[in-house]
Amino acid sequence: MKIHFVGIGGVGMSALAQLHAMGGDVVTGSDRLISKGYRDLPLWDYLSRLNISLFPQDGSGLDEHTDLVVLSSAIEADNPEIRKAKELDIPTMHRSELLAKHVAEHRTVAVSGTSGKSTTTAMIYEILAYAGKSPSVITGAAILSLQKEQGVFGNVYKGASDLLVIEADESDGSIVKYHPYLGLCLNLRKDHKEIDVLQGFFTQFVKNCQKTIVNVEEDNLKAAAAGSKTFGLHSGDIHPQDVRANGFGSDFTINGQAFHLNIPGLHNVANATAAVAAALECDVDLKTCAEALEKFSGVARRFASIGSSNGIEVIDDFAHNPHKLHATIDAAHLRGKRVLAFYQPHAFTSIKMLTPEFVENLSQCIGANDRIWLTEVYYPGGTVPEGVTSKSVYEGLVRNGVNAAFDPCRERILAEMAAAAQPGDILLVLGARDPTLTAFAQNLLKRLTTRQNNPDCSRCLLSNCCMAFKK
Repeated sequence: MKIHFVGIGGVGMSALAQLHAMGGDVVTGSDRLISKGYRDLPLWDYLSRLNISLFPQDGSGLDEHTDLVVLSSAIEADNPEIRKAKELDIPTMHRSELLAKHVAEHRTVAVSGTSGKSTTTAMIYEILAYAGKSPSVITGAAILSLQKEQGVFGNVYKGASDLLVIEADESDGSIVKYHPYLGLCLNLRKDHKEIDVLQGFFTQFVKNCQKTIVNVEEDNLKAAAAGSKTFGLHSGDIHPQDVRANGFGSDFTINGQAFHLNIPGLHNVANATAAVAAALECDVDLKTCAEALEKFSGVARRFASIGSSNGIEVIDDFAHNPHKLHATIDAAHLRGKRVLAFYQPHAFTSIKMLTPEFVENLSQCIGANDRIWLTEVYYPGGTVPEGVTSKSVYEGLVRNGVNAAFDPCRERILAEMAAAAQPGDILLVLGARDPTLTAFAQNLLKRLTTRQNNPDCSRCLLSNCCMAFKK
């Protein structure tokens, strides 16, 4: 088949595109980022190595030989690609429907939840791979070990067995389309939709699964937990004991078996516990789980250290909803004396729906000596709700007495963060979707180095008058 993916830069879309290219299909794709001039991203290079042809999102990638157009919920009905598909009478399919076909064709472990899906999916994949079960994986973030050991982009890998590990996304309701062998429910918080709507999705998802494992400590999952096996940080069929966490990892035991993680945060202890519970259902023993998780190096942009300068460390992280932000900032407090955080929201709809939750969570985790800078919402294109701005989160934080700042100019924020940083600080770069955030974190580290080598520069950086900065 010749398949065209609209929005191929999305992690879920790019994973399916790679999978079909690996399987012998002719694959093309378009993305708004290409239309906006982003033509040198690492993903584009890898896709081209799989002979995937890339186009602007203007319909030019479709022709009379295209058999199928795949799209996501982010694509509006009036998108030029959709209009072109209708003109050429090419059938369209939602990303989730294509993924559901792969789920049905495999003995699938589907990982659901508001937060932690990518890391837990990667953990399960690595445990099963270490156990010699040769699983496949389709996930929302690049698995670092796959990049290093297999030379692939990392968000998809095709194994030799019938086992498949995927993320089951609840944001657009597509979770109800999957009928996996094993469903794992990590948590459920308000995000994308109201709680009662999300609970309906999760209840149906649990009904669709042959087996389920649910976080027994999540109040919003109580209804879904009935009849399921359970896990939790403190209770459940599978739970850790003797947890000792620091800024670089954690130690704990499960049923007497010692575990060590090399990634920080109590949220990752919970993710690891869920992964172990799933692996046990796939006939992997605890000792093998522990050995695999000790080798686990994580996924891209999840508490990724960019480097340190003069005792100041820069961390790049994908956190974007209130729950994720809270967990990541808590983990940073285990590692540094003070947290200086930059947060760029990833969607106007998220700000419109969750401003109170953002204010509440950030007010709880930003300490008296910390500081957070917010900038305007990332805009790749598409519909923008009228009057919605991330400044509403900033204003709420200020009312709560949080040391916060707002500036639509990221370069000014970069300068201020570098000038304010002191030895022992953790500088967090937080946000999703925007492919330039890692570069922002790298530039922040460079600025720290420049400041260290030229102490006089820090004074003019604050007033944005340094000639080097202006260049």
